[in-house]
Amino acid sequence: MSSQSAAKLRSRYVEQVASELAENRRRQEELATQIELLKQEETLLTDILTLAERYEGFADASRLPEQTQDEPAVGQAKRRGAAGATARRSTPGRTAPKAGAKAAAAVGAKGGAQETSRQPLLGDLLLELLTGHDEPRPAKELRDELLAKHPGRNPTPQVVRNTLESLVAKGRVERHKQQRSVMYTPVTPGDAG
Repeated sequence: MSSQSAAKLRSRYVEQVASELAENRRRQEELATQIELLKQEETLLTDILTLAERYEGFADASRLPEQTQDEPAVGQAKRRGAAGATARRSTPGRTAPKAGAKAAAAVGAKGGAQETSRQPLLGDLLLELLTGHDEPRPAKELRDELLAKHPGRNPTPQVVRNTLESLVAKGRVERHKQQRSVMYTPVTPGDAG
């Protein structure tokens, strides 16, 4: 093997190792960012769990702080978490307060202001729609009817199904399976006994 071909081979190996090293560093930065976001999410969920345990003793669910109807709390917290991660990267010496503490304070602050403009619960609306029909109804039709009668509400199909299943678990709605489709009917007071 000539010295010229050995130099070319060595040069190619050096380029390949440098490229792999750069990719490795980029991937490490990516993973570090993901780890930071997961830590923030863990903190938020821990704070939410603590709040839930604190309010678990209340027998009256209406005393619990209310979530805003137009945006879920998790979406707000994720945006706060992403903004906090950006701020923390730009100022390394500064420590940011816990995202969960901010979310808890926001829920507490909004709870009193929302008392005057409280919207009915999705479960109550779906139960009201169900009682207006004699035959079993699928979740998709109930969602379509909900969107037509309450244009301000826009739950996803999965949220509607989950709410209906919650009503089934509470014994307020019955589930009927017909081949591959699932239909729902309200439980009348005579059926409950």
